Amino acid sequence: MSEGTMHRKGPRFTRILAACAAVPVILTAAACSSDSGSGSGDGGGKSDSGSKSSAAPGGKDKPATVEKAAFDTLPDACKALKGDTVEDLVPGVDEKSGKSANSEDTATRGSCSWNGLDSDGTKGSKFHWLSVGLMRYDSNATLGSGNELAKAQLTKKLEEAKTLDGAKNVETKTLKGVGDEATLVTFDQKKKEGDFKNHRVVARVENAVVVLDYNGAGLAGAKDPDSKEMAKDAQDAAEKAVAAVVAANKDKSGTGKSSGGSSTDSSSSDKAASSGGSSDDGDSDSDSGKTTKKPRTRN
Repeated sequence: MSEGTMHRKGPRFTRILAACAAVPVILTAAACSSDSGSGSGDGGGKSDSGSKSSAAPGGKDKPATVEKAAFDTLPDACKALKGDTVEDLVPGVDEKSGKSANSEDTATRGSCSWNGLDSDGTKGSKFHWLSVGLMRYDSNATLGSGNELAKAQLTKKLEEAKTLDGAKNVETKTLKGVGDEATLVTFDQKKKEGDFKNHRVVARVENAVVVLDYNGAGLAGAKDPDSKEMAKDAQDAAEKAVAAVVAANKDKSGTGKSSGGSSTDSSSSDKAASSGGSSDDGDSDSDSGKTTKKPRTRN
């Protein structure tokens, strides 16, 4: 190459060398930027990418599945007890069909109440009030199984009764044969109308909870109702309400689960509600395996 040629290419060659010299500086700056906040050690950036992929759908962090809830419906709360049972527990009942509380989703909750004043002329009157509340819980991958949620609600309703304003002489008793688990809470409560004897049975069967409240008082000089007798009545009525929940969730073959004791049916998660169960089967006392009591004379 001639000296003249080298002279002509000199400036261009100098510029190329300058550009090449700047490349390492740019790459170094880029490397520093990518490493910022990635932590110490080799391959820090790759390790972050790997941790994200493990949390992706199908990875190790995928939420665990929960057992499907056994029950997927509830009976009509006002038909959970037969009419003769209501009349026996609430003498002089004001409305035999009951008063239903409004609910946006009757498949998950419902309640009904009855009240009556049994007058004995100049000797005063006896007042009784009966209420049935039904709640059902679906399994949830985040919150837990339907059974676990129902157990939590059972505990909540029991504590609610124990801490009610004015509650005195509070006693609790574990009941057997009423669903999977049940407890009776009794307490006295003084109101301006009279001294009330209160009884609450909270029972769980699978993923459903039954709350039965029953209270009474003697008014205008009448003798107060017998608390022990009322406790037995409350337990009997709770058994029938539990049986109504089971009956409303009969499988397609028409065979319902037992309402007493622990439920161990392995196919419970596949049960579906039978059509019309909430109106026809929900108020059948015969499903509880007990005969209806004959009306008795109350003290």
